[in-house]
Amino acid sequence: MTIVDLDRDAVKRGLADGSVLLVDVREPHEFAQGHIPGSVSHPLSTFDLDALRALIAADGRRPVLSCAAGVRSARALHYAQSQGVPLTEHYAGGFKDWITAGEATE
Repeated sequence: MTIVDLDRDAVKRGLADGSVLLVDVREPHEFAQGHIPGSVSHPLSTFDLDALRALIAADGRRPVLSCAAGVRSARALHYAQSQGVPLTEHYAGGFKDWITAGEATE
């Protein structure tokens, strides 16, 4: 399994230049309480690889998974890779790192 840990700066650059599709795997209530601007919700508890494949194909940007602190996004990467989906990148610090740094949220 391959996991590439991205830091906040890499995620910010990707969001700013439009190259990153940030997929938040936290639960819907967590996402509703606050999320990184531009991220999309795809909860781990109902992780649907077919829906994720369709989202990625339709969007065209490089998918990066995110969660609260990097644990669930790494778990989602492992699962996706075990099912033949070539996802490798996640935001290792997650939403907690983002908000602690004082970054804007929605």
